Amino acid sequence: MRKLPVYLVLGLAATTVLFPVYYAFAGSVMVPGDLSPPALFPRNGIRPGNFGEVLSAVPLARQYANSAIQAGLITVSQLFTSVLAAYAFVYLRLPRFVFWGFLATLMVPVESIIIPNYLRISDWGLARGPGTYLGLVLPFLASAFGTFLLRQSFRQFPAELRDAAAMDGAGHLRFLFRILVPLSKPAIAAVGVYVFLTAWNQFLWPLLLVRDPSYQTLQIGVSQLNDAEAASPGLILAGVVLSLLPTLAIVIFGQRHIVRGLTAGAVQ
Repeated sequence: MRKLPVYLVLGLAATTVLFPVYYAFAGSVMVPGDLSPPALFPRNGIRPGNFGEVLSAVPLARQYANSAIQAGLITVSQLFTSVLAAYAFVYLRLPRFVFWGFLATLMVPVESIIIPNYLRISDWGLARGPGTYLGLVLPFLASAFGTFLLRQSFRQFPAELRDAAAMDGAGHLRFLFRILVPLSKPAIAAVGVYVFLTAWNQFLWPLLLVRDPSYQTLQIGVSQLNDAEAASPGLILAGVVLSLLPTLAIVIFGQRHIVRGLTAGAVQ
């Protein structure tokens, strides 16, 4: 009985978080009459044809591929740069103010530099054609947040581990990729999941940069459903569900790595 209030609070929090997800899935197969006024359950049967109509209304298959390419490239590049930067901050004896200056970039809102980024990317001709993929990725090649998490993970390993590797003739890169990276897989996986989800859900930067419809991302396609005059709420929710599926799968199957990675540096 003592834990009952805790369970009630946790249950309320879980309901608050999960209800929008449930309603998106339920609404995606409802007929228009069940969505206005809103109903919690389909009252007049289900309409799975909403998903087919979404795929015919906007080129979601192409946009899926564009989002996957963008998110994949950003994830790989940020993991690579974060691993190298975190190793440098832990093992190369850099001045402490360099790390704090690097960390201070977290306080700079992305929106405050999005216009300068756009002007530079546009001047380089990366706002049209195949170069659009590079333009979508270039401003996000590095991450202070990922570097910070991996630095905390690397710090949990004793200095004797590096000394022993050096005595065996291992240089910095060999020690990093042969020893440190395999031991830090949970933290690296956590950073990878976070970066992929963030990149997958990007909306403002692709909206500003992409001019060619064939390079639009999935989030832009879903917003186009909302702007369409003939789009029903069920059609829009079907598009939302399709955009949610990859992120839900990653969170469900990767939550163990997320928890282990975020707590890896908590105990020294």
